[in-house]
Amino acid sequence: QVQPVESGGGLVQAGGSLRLSCVASGSMSSINAMGWFRQAPAKQREWVAQIISGGSTNYADSVKGRFTISRDNAKNTVYLQMNSLKPEDTAVYYCRLSTTGFIKNYWGQGTQVTVSS
Repeated sequence: QVQPVESGGGLVQAGGSLRLSCVASGSMSSINAMGWFRQAPAKQREWVAQIISGGSTNYADSVKGRFTISRDNAKNTVYLQMNSLKPEDTAVYYCRLSTTGFIKNYWGQGTQVTVSS
C-alpha cells in the first residue's frame, strides 16, 4: 500500500512562493505517475500538474510558467514549486500517486495554501 503525505502549505502574500512536498511511504515500484491537484472552497477538485516515470511533465494552463513539478526518486518525493502566487491559487493541494493507466490512485490528505492579496 502506498501512502502519500503532503507538506509545505501555508499563508503567503500574492507574488510569493511556496514549495509543496509529497513523501510516499510503501513500495513505489508500481507507481507510474505523480500529480498535484487542488480544491478551492465550493469548487471541484482540479488537476494542476503531473510528472510521469520518464520525467515528462504537464501543467494546467492556469499554472503554466509559474509552477514546477519535480521528483526525487531516492527520497520517494514529488515537489511542487509555486512561484508568482495569486489569490486564486488558494486551495487545498493534494498529491496523487497512480499506477500505469491510473488503475489505482493513492491520495494524500492535502495541505492548505492560502494566498492573500
